[in-house]
Amino acid sequence: MSDGEPVTPPPAATAGDPASGPVPPRQVVRGSGAIDLTNGPIARTLLLFALPTLASNILQTLSGSVNSIWVGQFLGESALAATANANIIMFLMFGAFFGFGMAATVLIGQSIGRGDIDAARRASGGAIGLAIAFSLVIAVVGWFASDRILRWLETPAEAFTLAHDYLRVTFVAVPASMLMVMLSMASRGAGDAVTPLRFMILTVVLDIALNPILILGLGPAPRLGIAGSALATAIAGTISLIGMIGWFYAKDHVLRLRRRELAYLLPNWDEMRFIVGRGLPMGAQMLVISGAGLIMVGLVNREGLVTAAAYGATLQLWNYIQMPALAVGAAVSSMAAQNIGAQRWDRVAGVTNSGIAINLAMTGVLIALLLLFDRAALALFLGSGSAAIEVARNIQYIATWTFLPFGTTIVLIGTLRANGSVVPPLVILFLSMFPIRLGIYYFGYPLIGSDIIWWSFPLSSLASLAMAWIVYKRGNWRRALPQPKTV
Repeated sequence: MSDGEPVTPPPAATAGDPASGPVPPRQVVRGSGAIDLTNGPIARTLLLFALPTLASNILQTLSGSVNSIWVGQFLGESALAATANANIIMFLMFGAFFGFGMAATVLIGQSIGRGDIDAARRASGGAIGLAIAFSLVIAVVGWFASDRILRWLETPAEAFTLAHDYLRVTFVAVPASMLMVMLSMASRGAGDAVTPLRFMILTVVLDIALNPILILGLGPAPRLGIAGSALATAIAGTISLIGMIGWFYAKDHVLRLRRRELAYLLPNWDEMRFIVGRGLPMGAQMLVISGAGLIMVGLVNREGLVTAAAYGATLQLWNYIQMPALAVGAAVSSMAAQNIGAQRWDRVAGVTNSGIAINLAMTGVLIALLLLFDRAALALFLGSGSAAIEVARNIQYIATWTFLPFGTTIVLIGTLRANGSVVPPLVILFLSMFPIRLGIYYFGYPLIGSDIIWWSFPLSSLASLAMAWIVYKRGNWRRALPQPKTV
């Protein structure tokens, strides 16, 4: 196949018409490490595709934990508070941009599924071009607005200077970080979850190794303090980005751009309208979740220091419990998108059902292990003699099973998202996170006290699952997804 030559889509079915039946399987040129998501045993394929994403998420979380240890041990509590303030800003920015990446992933997945390699490259190129423009603006504005941003956050005076230094360097690293995220999401949309894992491993190893070197000025390196921690992350991300781009071309990855295809980095209006129009609701989902989390922290803080400490330790453990759901949900979205593009509607329900089963099994095992060894796990964060341990154990018993309905909802939303249905999931999340969860709290608090905070998690998750199931079974998300026009 010559560069950019489209594969003629099969004529056997009308796009988006599940009644037209399956299309015979076809071979599509795929990148190194890619899995054919439109053929073969569904559950096994989905599991193999989800595991690299799960490993990437675990590595990224561990890297953040280790870096926090470096900063806390070498520079103290003020520096640790400074990184926390800066990381809030980064989370919100990347959360907003996440939606654009997911919208591009839907386009890429459906294009790969129907064998239109040129359309997949157009979608990937347009998303990368948008990421470059967006990240450069954020880097420049962030550099000059760092002080004002930290004042808006009411950063403590003793941590302000440190946070300023850390945040500025972090803003400089935004373009490389955002491009790395976009390339990884695009690669997964094309069925290749192994390449992002390879370079996540490289990023984590470099980041963990460079942190103490640049913080303390070991060897020939200058002593940079907290700025060294941010610079270590920036260097690690930049090296990995360069390596990943080189890998794409060395392995002739399905999404690499050559010659005239480089013009795809300038997205046309239809692509921009599609990515932004569907990306904004997806990004808003992240902001809804973040906002609900901040409100819950405020409600917990009203219960005193011991309860706040117990909840903080519980959140650390929950970060790991939720990882299978997030990884499987992302895998379901990519796999369903490819099968929708290939008109393999006979497989889409199987992908969803397999995703639910895999998530329930993986999450269920993690929950069982956590509840069996909860005291030892909590002691890692609270100390073995802390009074907060018993409070945290009570939280675990009431609320940890939340992640079973939560994970099922994530899988259903992943399927809806695979065909561009993005508004219903946003409405579902908003209703469950705000009026339902807060309503449970305010009406239940006079009856059972602070325990209602923990009961609000599983009860609101069950409500979101019920709404997602209704939309999945009865909604019109199976309609044809309009494709951007080519130039």
